[in-house]
Amino acid sequence: MLEPREGIPPVIADEAGLAEAVAAFAAGTGPVAVDAERASGYRYGQRAYLVQLRRQGSGTALIDPVACPDLSALGEALSGTEWVLHAATQDLPCLREIGMVPTRLFDTELAGRLAGFPRVGLGAMVENVLGFVLEKGHSAVDWSTRPLPEPWLRYAALDVELLVDLRDALEKELDRQGKLEWARQEFDAIASAPPPEPRKDPWRRTSGMHKVRRRRQMAVVRELWQTRDRIAQRRDVSPGKVLPDAAIVEAALALPANVHALAALNGFGQRVGRRQLEQWQAAVDRARALSESQLPQPGQPVTGPPPPRAWADKDPEAAARLSAARAGVSALAERLNMPQENLITPDTVRRVCWEPPQTVDAESVARALAGLGARAWQIEQVTPVLVEALTARPSA
Repeated sequence: MLEPREGIPPVIADEAGLAEAVAAFAAGTGPVAVDAERASGYRYGQRAYLVQLRRQGSGTALIDPVACPDLSALGEALSGTEWVLHAATQDLPCLREIGMVPTRLFDTELAGRLAGFPRVGLGAMVENVLGFVLEKGHSAVDWSTRPLPEPWLRYAALDVELLVDLRDALEKELDRQGKLEWARQEFDAIASAPPPEPRKDPWRRTSGMHKVRRRRQMAVVRELWQTRDRIAQRRDVSPGKVLPDAAIVEAALALPANVHALAALNGFGQRVGRRQLEQWQAAVDRARALSESQLPQPGQPVTGPPPPRAWADKDPEAAARLSAARAGVSALAERLNMPQENLITPDTVRRVCWEPPQTVDAESVARALAGLGARAWQIEQVTPVLVEALTARPSA
């Protein structure tokens, strides 16, 4: 499919156009296809730079959320309508920022996983389920570009062109497999989930952090990461464009004593000006000047069970339970034709195996799973497997 059925609609970038779109989508029927394009890798944060919608009787709309940053009227007009998204959890945070929050949704990617499709990208799903090939060449472009080129807008409009058709076909397939109610529970859980908490110590996720062992070096990573983040936010560019993670780790390992030593490191050479070098060196110097008590601890406080590789030494019986549970969950996922992590999260299995209920039976295991956020269908499927794993006697 090379062109949207009604052609490429003009981009809505003013209040009058937005008001027309709100009226048109309020008057439409059936589910609404929704998508958003971000500028990951180009801009700071994960805000939306284009929002696409399509609904029966409303047609397709392309909305510029930079020019129209408050889409809450559109969100309210679609309240109670089922929203169809592909990989909903990726788009919901940036849609929430502009006032669009669904009360009901259908996630075509998650539906594909539950139905057992091996490839669940939008292009692969549309091709396998509907027989259309979508042009997918612009997924990683800088969507903050203005004006947006016509080929990009065509791509964006095509992303919602067939989404409701895909939803209808997947609903039938899930129903055929007896999994439609499971999918509905998953979709409800996504729609009702609160916004995620801000990450604690996000600097610890710096790529290559595993090489950094000493607390003083960790302090350098923290100072450089926080300095970079402030600069990236001020300039509205991706942090990686300000300073690569690899350069941060390199400086942490080297602990350069001055600007000259810093300039000799990878990532700080030719194209970094003197003023920038001084700013990075100042961050290193701040970390070097910290007292022992001010240095970050080697790891974040651990909540829950230790890493599975340590179980055999710490608690051999728990290790045996986990091994049996993993084998049982894997076999069940294979029978149900879905990924294990969609059947039950690995973290949930670990927690139940590390601290099983005092009395292990179907009721107590089901209660433990519910307390860890498992859905009713997951509890029904997985409880017998876990009861067996938790009560099995380890082989000699």
